Amino acid sequence: QVQLVESGGGLVQAGGSLRLSCAASGRTFTSYAMGWFRQAPGKEREFVATISRSGGNTYYSDSVKGRFTISRDNAKNTVYLQMNSLKLEDTAVYYCAAGFRPSTQTMGTLTGQYDHWGQGTQVTVSS
Repeated sequence: QVQLVESGGGLVQAGGSLRLSCAASGRTFTSYAMGWFRQAPGKEREFVATISRSGGNTYYSDSVKGRFTISRDNAKNTVYLQMNSLKLEDTAVYYCAAGFRPSTQTMGTLTGQYDHWGQGTQVTVSS
């Protein structure tokens, strides 16, 4: 079982930056690909970024590509989302997710590919 706890959300002006963290419990962190998703009010949860077990592969949604960076520190059981050049439309609750992967290189862009979810952290971008 993996438990995930996000932190780092908050209020930021457009054009600013935030770094989200997601701390995972348990000793099997390296068995999981990790992902970040977000959900704005009245909208479905959408994919943001994903990283493979080893950290060697990453993939981003078109809406955040070039602005956000996902990374992981397997020694600290933590995954990060560095968010730069934030826009009003980035306002959402951001969720961290862990998906078991036999392969070290595979990732996932669908919510159904993830087994464990954090409680979410609010990111609000103001003008």
